[in-house]
Amino acid sequence: MTNSSPTIILASASKIRATLLENAGLSVRCEAANVDEELVKQSLSTDGASAVEVAEVLAEMKAQRVSSRHPEAYVIGCDQTLECEERWFDKPDGMAGVRDHMKALRGKTHRLNAAVCVVHSGKTLWNMTDPAEMTMWDFDDIFMEKYIDAVGPDICDSVGGYRLEGLGAQLFSAVHGDYFTVLGLPLLPLLGFMRANKLVTNRFVK
Repeated sequence: MTNSSPTIILASASKIRATLLENAGLSVRCEAANVDEELVKQSLSTDGASAVEVAEVLAEMKAQRVSSRHPEAYVIGCDQTLECEERWFDKPDGMAGVRDHMKALRGKTHRLNAAVCVVHSGKTLWNMTDPAEMTMWDFDDIFMEKYIDAVGPDICDSVGGYRLEGLGAQLFSAVHGDYFTVLGLPLLPLLGFMRANKLVTNRFVK
C-alpha cells in the first residue's frame, strides 16, 4: 500500500451512514449500488433464508456491485433488516405505511439486524452482523398521530419508521444493543477492521 490515502466508498446513498463514517474521521464517498432489494429478499425468503442472512447477502451484494466498478477502492456495504413476531418489515410505503408499522410494533419487541462488509477488488475482506432489540411502549393512536405529524414524510426512509437519534426515541421503553447498530451501521467493529488494515488516517490527532 502506498502512503497516499486509500479510496473508500460507501455503497449506499444513506446520509446517516455517511455522516457516521465522516464524523469518525473517514474520508468516504457514496455511490448507490442500485440492487433490487425487494427481488433479492423475495428470492432468499422463498429459499428459507433468515432475516439475518438476507441482511448479510444484501450488504455483500451492494459492496460487490460497487467494487466491480471501482476495483481499486475499499467498498463498504451495509444492510439492515427488521423482524417482529416472524414478520419482516421494509421501509414504509408513505405515511400510511408508517402508521401500519407503528401499529404493528407498538407494545412489542422487534429485532434489527445490521450487516456490514468490506470488499476490495471483488474480494470480501471482512464482514459481520450485529443485532439490536428494540421495545416500543404501547402508545395510543393520539400519541402516534402526534409523532407522525412531527417527523414528517422523511421518516419513510427508515426501515422502522423511526430514527432513534431524533424524536423516535420517544417511542421506546428499552433498547438492547449498540447505538450505531440501531442507526444501521456496526461502526465500532468496522473502525477496528479499518485501523488494523491501516485504512484510517490519524488526521484527527494534532
